[in-house]
Amino acid sequence: MYTTEFLDLPPLRAAAGTVRLPGSKSISNRVLLLAGLSAGTTRIHDLLDSDDTRVMLDALRELGCAIESEGGVLNVTGLGGSLRKRQARLFLGNAGTAMRPLTAALAVLAAMQGGEFELSGVPRMHERPIGDLVDALRQLGCGVDYLGQDGYPPLRVRDGALRLGGPIRVRGDVSSQFLTALLLALPLASELGAIDIEVEGELISKPYIEITLNLLARFGIAVGREGWSRFTIPRGSSYRTPGDIHVEADASSASYFVALGAIAAAGAPVRIEGVGADSIQGDIRFVEAAEAMGAQVARGANWLEIRRGAWPLKAIDLDCNHIPDAAMTLAVMALYAEGGTTLRNIASWRVKETDRIAAMAAELRKLGATVEEGTDFIRIEPPAQWRPAAIRTYDDHRIAMCFSLAAFNPLAPTGSDTGVPLRILDPKCVGKTFPDYFETLFSVARTRTEDIPVLTIDGPTASGKGTLADVVADALGYHLLDSGAIYRATALSAMRAGVAPDDEAGLAQLAAVLPLAFEPGHRILLDGEEVTEQLRREDVGALASRISVFPRVREALRERQLAFRQLPGLVADGRDMGTVIFPQAELKVFLTASAATRAERRHRQLISRGLSSNMDDLRRELEARDARDQSRSTAPLKPAEDALLLDNSALTIEASMHEVLKWWEQRRPFR
Repeated sequence: MYTTEFLDLPPLRAAAGTVRLPGSKSISNRVLLLAGLSAGTTRIHDLLDSDDTRVMLDALRELGCAIESEGGVLNVTGLGGSLRKRQARLFLGNAGTAMRPLTAALAVLAAMQGGEFELSGVPRMHERPIGDLVDALRQLGCGVDYLGQDGYPPLRVRDGALRLGGPIRVRGDVSSQFLTALLLALPLASELGAIDIEVEGELISKPYIEITLNLLARFGIAVGREGWSRFTIPRGSSYRTPGDIHVEADASSASYFVALGAIAAAGAPVRIEGVGADSIQGDIRFVEAAEAMGAQVARGANWLEIRRGAWPLKAIDLDCNHIPDAAMTLAVMALYAEGGTTLRNIASWRVKETDRIAAMAAELRKLGATVEEGTDFIRIEPPAQWRPAAIRTYDDHRIAMCFSLAAFNPLAPTGSDTGVPLRILDPKCVGKTFPDYFETLFSVARTRTEDIPVLTIDGPTASGKGTLADVVADALGYHLLDSGAIYRATALSAMRAGVAPDDEAGLAQLAAVLPLAFEPGHRILLDGEEVTEQLRREDVGALASRISVFPRVREALRERQLAFRQLPGLVADGRDMGTVIFPQAELKVFLTASAATRAERRHRQLISRGLSSNMDDLRRELEARDARDQSRSTAPLKPAEDALLLDNSALTIEASMHEVLKWWEQRRPFR
């Protein structure tokens, strides 16, 4: 998952390939709570691993549930309807699928068995209404207190006196999560008799209630209903674990890749695995909306394949009550349509992770779109001319994911062939439901190699270029190319194979088939063996410097280095990154430091490894290597003509990083 402050996306031009989606958030948190309330152990397969499920799991552990991971299966041993702890403080982040149902379940249990529980979240959660649910629980006799503003979390639930004096009434036109919370919690009180729930007003997001009813049935609760206005929990209902239960992939997350196929899969399709025609999730009907806009969709029980059909996309006017979350993706698809698209009956957007109508309108306008917003609708006219934009995400995962599709603007009928880049602020917010979203997007997105941004950091030995490149790449969320490691790996391989240091042909042949791999955590593997530490040996570094002068060796390693230029971007360090390998890099930095400073740094490195060294000898060796690198006939060490010089003799790595990032920001169009 990207944890950077922002993520820059270059203009993207096509998409094809297969993605497998994470488990549904809506199903995952419902299943976790039902397993936590049931007696016995539930084995949950394909559970979503995200911020929202982690806070639910933390809450269940705090309440006394036993939770164990067994391979890809999570075993949850539930409470059997009996409290094991009578007091707890639960922090639920910004997870409405945890806050609402846990409030209801604990309110019922505390009223029946005694206890006191406080539930809180992030500041935005304390702005999301919960008053209609609290009013319904108070009708039942539950003790619920507001700890801040009336109608909003944080809350305290405590002892009460349950009573059945008629149907429990709850509004249905603000959030379906209020009804879901009651449906999940009230079987705990059914020993008092059958419980009726009456919905006041039009029930929004009905498909999410269908998910709730489906899962309740799997856990032994058969809810009766009269349309969408009255629901009945039978007397004596009790949760029974189904034993094993599988969480299907998230249909809301599928919407981004359905849209991606409609926009960018002009050749081979985008295939989505894990969700399909047999889905129990209402958001699967997003596919119908995408088809109305022109997408070509093939479907099976557990898969979808999407290609671009009509182009430009067709504008639509749609009541989105049945797909409230996925409808946000339609707003970005509207940027690629001919004419204006109107999305109606989306008042629930106002009370989600942020005010999504206002947020979507503001960010769409940054791109150049004309937007009209109302209390329960939004209308989008595509840009006459696309503008590069830094998209604010409001700590809302769906805003980050759907706006990533705007990076395909070179394909837009009103776009330009060159396209404009896009910046996603706070990309880590996708961790709420889809932590690996951007990695998954990049696995199927395509663009021109020359569109992928590159930042090069060259410099002499021991200047700190490797460390600086590492922290800059981390800050930008870009790939890292340590070209020195490639040469050192070639040297180490030559030493092991007995190839002479002056055998240019033999060294080039070795370099061409070098079995080298870079893994997360800066691990370097040579023929499957980790050699990260061995590559730092002085003898390996010295040999790498000697063999790097051979033109045939350099040519053999050139293609390997060029292949590191992948989405979303690259930071490359070495001695000729800006002059030879990536001469068109967007920013070139030449890092320098005095020989004395570099000798001192190398001395500290060697001492930290338990190796002895002499400062004067180190300085002479560095000066000799500088002279050799600067005078070689092939790719001599020198700054590129357009490189920015950075003398870091008196700078910390952090200060050097901030200087490079300042220069990078000056090259970006988002200021």
